[in-house]
Amino acid sequence: MSIYKIFRREEWDALCAEGQTLGAPIDLQDGFIHFSTAEQAAETAAKHFAGQDGLVLAACDPDQLGDRLAWEPSRGGALFPHLYRALARTEVLSVWDLPLRDGRHVFPDEIQ
Repeated sequence: MSIYKIFRREEWDALCAEGQTLGAPIDLQDGFIHFSTAEQAAETAAKHFAGQDGLVLAACDPDQLGDRLAWEPSRGGALFPHLYRALARTEVLSVWDLPLRDGRHVFPDEIQ
């Protein structure tokens, strides 16, 4: 099982250049990096990235992120993965572009 982080292109490019990230402005504000499960990712995209093109979807193995990954209640009481440390580029297993078509983000078949 993987967990997923949606990045804006500039955030992804910064992670690649710097080798690690503390996340987007909302992550910095909340004090952790927001992830979603496969089942939560489309709703996360629709809610927090509506109408935004140029997104990148990154997959990580939660078992490799260590004890600073917490599963905490959020939207509707569902448990969401939150990482309380920087994410290293080397911890990202797979990456896909997340195109916008007809107002909706198109997710790769692997996570649907």
